[in-house]
Amino acid sequence: MTLRLHDTLARSVREFVPVEQGRASIYVCGPTVQSAPHVGHMRSAIAFDILRRWLIASGYDVTLLRNVTDIDDKILHNAGHESVPWWALAARNTRAFTDGYDALNVLPPTGEPRATGHVPEMVELMQRLIDADHAYAAGGDVYFDVRSFADYGRLSGQRPDQMLSSEAPDEAGAKRDPLDFALWKGAKPGEPAWPTPWGAGRPGWHLECSAMATRYLGPSFDIHGGGLDLVFPHHENEVAQSVAAGDGFARYWLHNGMVNTSGEKMSKSLGNSLVVADVLERARPQAVRYLLGAPHYRSDLEWSEDGLAEADAAYGRIENFLSRAAEVAGPPPAAALPPEFVAALDDDLAVPRAIGAVHDAVRAGNSALAAGDKDAAATAYGEVAAMIDVLGLSPHDFTVGGGDATLRHVVDTLVPAMLATREAARQRKDFAEADRIRDALAAAGLVVEDTSSGARWRLA
Repeated sequence: MTLRLHDTLARSVREFVPVEQGRASIYVCGPTVQSAPHVGHMRSAIAFDILRRWLIASGYDVTLLRNVTDIDDKILHNAGHESVPWWALAARNTRAFTDGYDALNVLPPTGEPRATGHVPEMVELMQRLIDADHAYAAGGDVYFDVRSFADYGRLSGQRPDQMLSSEAPDEAGAKRDPLDFALWKGAKPGEPAWPTPWGAGRPGWHLECSAMATRYLGPSFDIHGGGLDLVFPHHENEVAQSVAAGDGFARYWLHNGMVNTSGEKMSKSLGNSLVVADVLERARPQAVRYLLGAPHYRSDLEWSEDGLAEADAAYGRIENFLSRAAEVAGPPPAAALPPEFVAALDDDLAVPRAIGAVHDAVRAGNSALAAGDKDAAATAYGEVAAMIDVLGLSPHDFTVGGGDATLRHVVDTLVPAMLATREAARQRKDFAEADRIRDALAAAGLVVEDTSSGARWRLA
């Protein structure tokens, strides 16, 4: 089976055929950085990280762009509320997103363009649309003429005659039609602005993604991704302005489901905030990634603390097998991905089935270890290691320091040395010293387990 993906525009699962053989180009709508990231942002990032990893494992040279919207109404509002410059608030929250991605083992994008750095590309795109009679300048703003584009509404499955305006009321009366959306917003007193042939102002939300995607990926590229909440109006408007300007734009549209909370209020004071930094204070990043990545990317995810605990336990079973197998086999041997795992991910990224294949291999490996069958255990060990690497769940990618290689080396060197010192204390029956070392490791966030073959450790 070859890779097949559900295309929102086609409303069906289609075989993936890239623009350029052997290469895959992806544009993912990244955050508007008006506040710190929550788990919904990470759900989308992890979904497309798994897609990227699977494409790489399938032999593709992958380019993935994830933009940053660093200027918009909410950023200006929140910056004013905090009495800080808008650009400082945007920079602070951009760093918070990067920290969240790193903590959850999301691969860095090939490029991370920012809206404020691409005004020339936006001006060029607006000029093309105006020249083609698909856009017009009015009152210092520039608008897209929705009714000039016959296919408007095709992505979201709506008809213009049944739509309501997706934007705030046009108090100046500059719009020709209530459905028309802003490509450029004229300057207001006290707000940041950039010069254009139609007056100073700032970008409209939809314009920036079309300009940045085609700037780096070309007029036609393979995959455009984002959350289901972006289908309308954001992605609908991207399609309209890009195709109306003459670009082929995205060949496949992929959308991930939402994170729901059963109506329970989420707040830091209640200890259940969904802000990523808060979640990572009470849960291991491995468990958070497992919970957010295990369901099918197109399904909604029900977030709960019980679900987080179950994800931690499920990941712990994988982790425990890897530790036991390492005692027998050392580093995991190279292994081919099991056919059922490959078939699952080729079938529109059916991660639940892929996770099932991982746990099947874990059970087989544990049985082999119990039976003393080192060859079978090593085979399962290699398969599990290969599969969780594709899913971004390899334990060594979650070590102290967000994956920093130097800190990984320090941890991997010092911890075994401390365990050897502890074992020497146990051998001479200095149990107080052995307990002190164990407690020191626990205070650093490491759990030590004594087994018949020696001590094992893992991150708490």
